Amino acid sequence: MPAYILGRLAAAIPTLLLVSVFIFLLVHLAPGDPALLIAGDNASPAQVEQIRARLHLDQSLLNQFVIWFSNAVHLDLGVSVYSGKPVTELIAQRIEPTFMLAAYTMVLTVLVAIPLGTIAAWKANGLVDRIIMAFSVAGFSVPVFATSYLLVYLFAVKVRWFPVQGYKPLSDGVGATLVSLTLPSIALMLVFAALIARVTRAAVLEVLQENFVRTLKAKGMGTGRILVLHVLKTAGVPIVTVIGIGFAALIGGVVVTESVFNIPGIGRLTVDAIVRRDYPVVQGIILFFSVTLILINLIVDLSYALFDPRVRG
Repeated sequence: MPAYILGRLAAAIPTLLLVSVFIFLLVHLAPGDPALLIAGDNASPAQVEQIRARLHLDQSLLNQFVIWFSNAVHLDLGVSVYSGKPVTELIAQRIEPTFMLAAYTMVLTVLVAIPLGTIAAWKANGLVDRIIMAFSVAGFSVPVFATSYLLVYLFAVKVRWFPVQGYKPLSDGVGATLVSLTLPSIALMLVFAALIARVTRAAVLEVLQENFVRTLKAKGMGTGRILVLHVLKTAGVPIVTVIGIGFAALIGGVVVTESVFNIPGIGRLTVDAIVRRDYPVVQGIILFFSVTLILINLIVDLSYALFDPRVRG
């Protein structure tokens, strides 16, 4: 087990390095002169050169990467061209709404998807199974923004159970925060629940064919205990994998939802930075998302030890 953990940690380091190189090249090799784009059409040549010097664009590409990477290691992602604030400060200010939205969505998704997938497998090829799989297909098919606007119309405009837009910080109380995030979380949950439900059904259905399940049934063990205590644990690896993938995609896919519901998270910050051509902020956000995804994948890999005895060995 310790060797497995150290191996996964060691594997994450070159991945992070490769991601850093990709992020750097993605911004610096894009068409156009970033300094000219930032300065605007009315800027003088001297002003453009000042911006180039401030962003180290007057140096070689290798030197630019070394400077940027060494600063990033020390959590210095530069300064926003638009606001003049450190990029790390801007990201830190937006982490809470995005994290709360992602966490709330994933909790709802797990609570809905795993029971539905398990029931669908238990009732395979029956009416209940077909209804649940139809829900999964619908969840995949309807875009998030369409579901978001429908939920706003029904539950915010018509019955007024939830606010139309906005975010209540945790300082206002956990209840207020969850109320403000319920509609966007449900909109996102419908998509990811469809994915996790289908994977859960397939994994559970495969385990249900095993001989030990028939033995437990013959011994008179109840259906609920068999599913919860034995089948789900055995089928845990693919389920945990898809939950990790879903959470990773969720972190990076909140841009549309935060825009629709006017949530001041990292997704909104990304949109604003792209519109303003604030390259240091765009670069910092991409790096933040990348590191987050690497950490999530690492946690998922380490969690396999809870379900697969061969990993612990």
